[in-house]
Amino acid sequence: MPWALALFAAAAAAQDPGQAYPSGPLRIVVPFQAGGSTDMVARTLAQKLKDRFNQPVVVENRAGANGTIGAALVAKSPPDGHTMLLVQSGFVSNPILMRNLPYDQARDLAPVSSLASGPMVLVVHPSLPAKSVKELIAFAKSRPGELNFGSPGSGSLSDLCAELFDAMAGVKMTHVPYKGSGGALADVLAGRVPVYYMNLVLALPYLKDERLRALGVTSSRRSAVTPELPTIDEAGLPGYEMSTWYGLFVQGATPRGVIARLQVEVAQILDQPAMKERIAADGMTVVASTPARFAEFLKRETEKYARIMEAAGIKAID
Repeated sequence: MPWALALFAAAAAAQDPGQAYPSGPLRIVVPFQAGGSTDMVARTLAQKLKDRFNQPVVVENRAGANGTIGAALVAKSPPDGHTMLLVQSGFVSNPILMRNLPYDQARDLAPVSSLASGPMVLVVHPSLPAKSVKELIAFAKSRPGELNFGSPGSGSLSDLCAELFDAMAGVKMTHVPYKGSGGALADVLAGRVPVYYMNLVLALPYLKDERLRALGVTSSRRSAVTPELPTIDEAGLPGYEMSTWYGLFVQGATPRGVIARLQVEVAQILDQPAMKERIAADGMTVVASTPARFAEFLKRETEKYARIMEAAGIKAID
């Protein structure tokens, strides 16, 4: 009887909320400005989720405070999986950098899946005589503290790439932090700050017209986008590795069944050739994972960032 079937379906959904998910429109919060690489990945994922769930999926940009404004919005949202947070790697540094976050990152945000990873690229202004990683190390050693590197802010991935380089190479360059990547890149292009770590794909136009010179990518493997460009590891600093990545979260108290359902759908989307091509266009490689594996990865990343910050003397702020 129809009423009996409806009753059975309601009981099944109560036991496994994932069966009834989603029950309405979804949104993906991007805690950065529109138009960036994180935003573009979110919008591609939103369209794919819309097709699979047959529900509207909107992308909402809530930029500011190193991503914590958008993260707080998701942390305080209903725990039903309908509001998601899509972040990049610098996200894990926030609890280390900020003592008074408006949420508990480990408790209030639950990992769903990693999405992709890829390299940053070490670039220098052409006026700098160093044409390789080894030459940069030698140049920096000959001028301790005199060579500047820029970053979008203290504790950003760009900053941590440079701090790890300094520690491993035994050199000391001076950090010049900016309030975002725009100001940092402008001064690097002008030659006022000669060393910078940036998104590989965003760097390509400046490398092509020789306004910047690339010395190596930060990942453990060469990028398919620039196969001719060595890794920093193979170019003179063995063991060096830093990557940028994207990941998806929901509110921390979201039922595990809902998270599992969302993760399965995301994994199938990431396996689509069109999605792999879109990610590859950003110089990234698709990396899908279970929530548990993503949580383990986040733990390792957090510990690595904490070690780099401690060695660099980066202090938490109130």
